[in-house]
Amino acid sequence: MGNIHVLEKSVYELIAAGEVIERPSSVVKEMIENSVDAGASSITVEIKNGGRTYIRITDNGCGMTAEDIPLAFVRHATSKILAKDDLVSISTLGFRGEALASVCAVSKVEVMTKRREDDLGSHYVIEGGEELELDSIGCPDGTTFIIRDLFFNVPARLKFLKKDVSEGNAIANVVQKLALSHPEVAFKFIRDNKTELITSGDNKLLSVIYSVFGREFHSSCIPVDYTYNGVSVSGYVTKPLMSKANRAFQNFFVNSRYVKSVTCMVALEEAYRNQIMTGKFPGCVLTVKINPSNIDVNVHPAKIEIRFSDEKSVYDAVYFAVKNALMNFDAPTEIVYEEKKPKTLTHQEIFSKPAEPDKSVQLMFSSTRKSIDFSDIPKQETVATQNRPAVREVVSFEEPEEKNEPIKPAPVVTPIVKEPTPEISDRFKYINQSSFAKVEKPAEPEIIPEVSQKPQVKVIGELFKTYIVCECGEDMYLIDKHAAHERHNFEKIKSGAESLDMQALIAPIDVLISYEGYDAIRDNPDICKRLGFGIELLDAPKISLYGVPVLIGDEDPADLLTRFSDSLSSGKIGSGSELFDDLFHSIACKASVKANSITDKIELEELTKLIFEEDIRYCPHGRPVLIRLSKYEIEKMFKRIV
Repeated sequence: MGNIHVLEKSVYELIAAGEVIERPSSVVKEMIENSVDAGASSITVEIKNGGRTYIRITDNGCGMTAEDIPLAFVRHATSKILAKDDLVSISTLGFRGEALASVCAVSKVEVMTKRREDDLGSHYVIEGGEELELDSIGCPDGTTFIIRDLFFNVPARLKFLKKDVSEGNAIANVVQKLALSHPEVAFKFIRDNKTELITSGDNKLLSVIYSVFGREFHSSCIPVDYTYNGVSVSGYVTKPLMSKANRAFQNFFVNSRYVKSVTCMVALEEAYRNQIMTGKFPGCVLTVKINPSNIDVNVHPAKIEIRFSDEKSVYDAVYFAVKNALMNFDAPTEIVYEEKKPKTLTHQEIFSKPAEPDKSVQLMFSSTRKSIDFSDIPKQETVATQNRPAVREVVSFEEPEEKNEPIKPAPVVTPIVKEPTPEISDRFKYINQSSFAKVEKPAEPEIIPEVSQKPQVKVIGELFKTYIVCECGEDMYLIDKHAAHERHNFEKIKSGAESLDMQALIAPIDVLISYEGYDAIRDNPDICKRLGFGIELLDAPKISLYGVPVLIGDEDPADLLTRFSDSLSSGKIGSGSELFDDLFHSIACKASVKANSITDKIELEELTKLIFEEDIRYCPHGRPVLIRLSKYEIEKMFKRIV
């Protein structure tokens, strides 16, 4: 080993930059976070060649003064914290003062910035950490960063960059995440002169979801809004039937910061337990609001991971928020009949011949031609004419010039009738003085709203010996009898298994588990006892197992205890019976009516009643139980309505 010496500045700055700037997407993330912290309401990101040769970030934030620009590129220089006490409650996205220093150390940076109150802005150029230029310039309010030739002085890092398409996709993903976390900011992303993403900045998360993920994801969203133990959870989750093949569509934001949180992920998927297909994962865009003093955001160089002081509270808040949303807003699947109508062409589109000139005569009024005395025309006995003085009007009929334009119909003129005087003429024997008196409307009786009753469910029959056909109000339902009965039996067995009987082992078994699992079992003796585990704590992390639940059958007791401790330590177990869900699934399946079997109509009616009373929507494996078809859609199929 050589002698200890201090590294040169150029070397340790490159090492420090490598911790923050991993790839072009790291640059974009740090720059956008600075723009958001600067109060920008509009941010434009433009890249070329995957961000390797060109990155431009433009915002309309507060800008910087000419004196602050060089200082901003000094390591650990920041405007967001002052003292060590500020680290306890971080409310901004950036705070360590390493972003700009790391970026300029490995690239060529050009800055144009201006504050709203200043007449002129500033233009600053720095390459490889060396200042080259600082001048006054005319520019818009806000700040524009242009980063060129990333890693030009670190060829080893440049060598390991991926293809331009892959690096560009990583940048697009960063922009999407930041757009989802800040719907109040209008984002625009341009890749190789092509606009790929635009958000409106209207502070509506659902509109950003539509822009980022598209119509299908948007249409499957269920709103989430819940507060538990001081932790607020809001956003959207997808319906169980619109689940994804991986977790790529799970987006969690803590205090508007995108994070990867195992706690939130586990809570989300536990809320979907027994409602989603095996091997599928729910999608979400969830924002967790928590007191900044209860989180540590400085545990990862890229701030992608955070630490909670009380993970159980966060887990419970996310779990109950998602569970509540699924129970309240996840309606049964509805069959929608979409009729594709062929485009109908107009007469003009089919035949392009000009229209024949109209030979009809149009009446026109003039005061220079023959006059007509309206007193010679027989009068109609109306109130309008009798209370109006005799009218003598001079009109004439002129034949207009022939034009190819269609003749517009003359507007209908409604005569203005003055209110008649109280002196009533003898000719109107049915009108008297009381006809002009204002009649007061009688007071409307108070309407007591009737309590709406749910429409009765009527079983029509059975289809293919598998599906129950029933009618409920204006809707028709198809119900999978086996899936519905299996769900009913599963819930019945599970609710009765909150306290399981214990079977003593002939000889105790010493089981070695993780330290986290050991702590979880030590802190939750009641759950262990209620689920039928006989446990004696030995020296950590060893446990003596002398009793197991009767239901485990041929399960390995040691393996079951290990799984139980892992679930308990990760917060996956609430009441604890979730550990035996697979076993309960098997029991419920065997005890349920089978598809393609003959079932009496009375049994079908009773099963249908249970489904609607218990609001059963999915079987334990996540398959839908019933599908709704409205009367409107049925009549539309048969062309009874359009």
